[in-house]
Amino acid sequence: MNVQRDSELSACVRKMMKQYFHDLDGEGATDIYDMVVANVEKPLLEVVLHHAEGNQTRAAELLGLNRNTLRKKLTQHGIE
Repeated sequence: MNVQRDSELSACVRKMMKQYFHDLDGEGATDIYDMVVANVEKPLLEVVLHHAEGNQTRAAELLGLNRNTLRKKLTQHGIE
């Protein structure tokens, strides 16, 4: 992976998580990991699937996933 892109993505996640905690304004939070994964995974799958022109086998290869795992995730997120 391109180190520059990786650091940009990491910086974006840090910024958004800091903003999330700021916006909580002292309120409690739970299940943050699941929230972040759910909010990142769906657009990731959508963009990669689009890049692969709908080819699930190619999308799975790009993601480093088994095709069956990709299909399960697509179903979970309502992506067809």
